[in-house]
Amino acid sequence: MNFLKDGNIAISNNLAENSIRPFTVGRRNWLFSGSPEGATASAAVYSIVETAKANGLNPYEYLRYILKFMPGLRFNEESEFLEDLLPWSPDVQAF
Repeated sequence: MNFLKDGNIAISNNLAENSIRPFTVGRRNWLFSGSPEGATASAAVYSIVETAKANGLNPYEYLRYILKFMPGLRFNEESEFLEDLLPWSPDVQAF
C-alpha cells in the first residue's frame, strides 16, 4: 500500500520479477548446486548482480568495487560501513 503514499513507487513488482526470470527458467540446470551452502551462495551472488543492474551499475565493476573494500571491514563491529557499499550509495554511484 506504500504506492498510495508515494507516487514514485511502482504499483507492481514486474521489474523485479522480470530480472530474476532467467534464473527461475534455469533452475532445472542449477538443481545440483553441490550443497545447500552452494545454492545459498549462488542466490546471494545473483541477488547482488541483479541489484547492481537495477541501480544502473555494471555488475562486474560493482563486484570488483565491493570485493576491494569488504575484506578490511569488521562486519560485526562496524556494520554501519556496509551502507557505503550498497549500490544506491552516492560513493558507489560516483565510481
